[in-house]
Amino acid sequence: MNGSSTVTPVIDRQVYGLGAIPCSVSVEEGYARWAATYDHTPNPLLALEQRCLLPLLPNISGKRVLDLACGTGRWLEKLLAAGSVRGVGIDLSWPMLGVARKKTAIGGRLARADCRKLPFRKAAFDLAVCSFALAHIRNLSELATECSRVLQQSAHLYITELHPTAYAAGWRAGFRDHQGALQIETAPHALSEIVNVFGGTGFKLSCALDCFVGESERPLFTSAGKERLFDAARLVPAVSILHFRSGSLASEK
Repeated sequence: MNGSSTVTPVIDRQVYGLGAIPCSVSVEEGYARWAATYDHTPNPLLALEQRCLLPLLPNISGKRVLDLACGTGRWLEKLLAAGSVRGVGIDLSWPMLGVARKKTAIGGRLARADCRKLPFRKAAFDLAVCSFALAHIRNLSELATECSRVLQQSAHLYITELHPTAYAAGWRAGFRDHQGALQIETAPHALSEIVNVFGGTGFKLSCALDCFVGESERPLFTSAGKERLFDAARLVPAVSILHFRSGSLASEK
């Protein structure tokens, strides 16, 4: 991958005349090719997710946290900076983990592992974040079971995804490298499916938030040369955030 790579959201290409839909690649290939530029180019969806999720997080001072499908460790960095006493990030992509390992704050807190088979003991964590990963996992029950096992009673679980309405409208998270525009293969799940599957393993939905791009994200559209799309894009729910509590104390907030 070369240094001229860019990351831009692919937003309803047919409606807005952005040309042909980019080539679709496997999850493994996609993140291997995206890793080198993932942290360095504007991404309105990641910015929106961060803006909306950070205020939802509880006081995590002294807490044990898990960043599921951590990629370059974006959320693990933030959770440790917020006071977590112990944090771990796991991902299957060696290239993404390679980028994460260069970051001083999290370099020794990473492991290559599958979200569906976590290498941790029971009740090891107080909070977990799973950011934009569910659409890459076909069998959600395996993930939900593992989350239930490694999270203690009343723990917090935050799941973020591209909103189904945005997906139906043609939105995709994509990037560009020296070989052209690409999007990563996904198999999105309905929000009702996610709630039902995690509910079946003892999680209770505490909050469901529909997030819309706003003025905070406008500069990112502008820098990507997509400001003409902003006014239409802000009318569509872009990111969905689901906040679950685990175990018998899940109803406590």
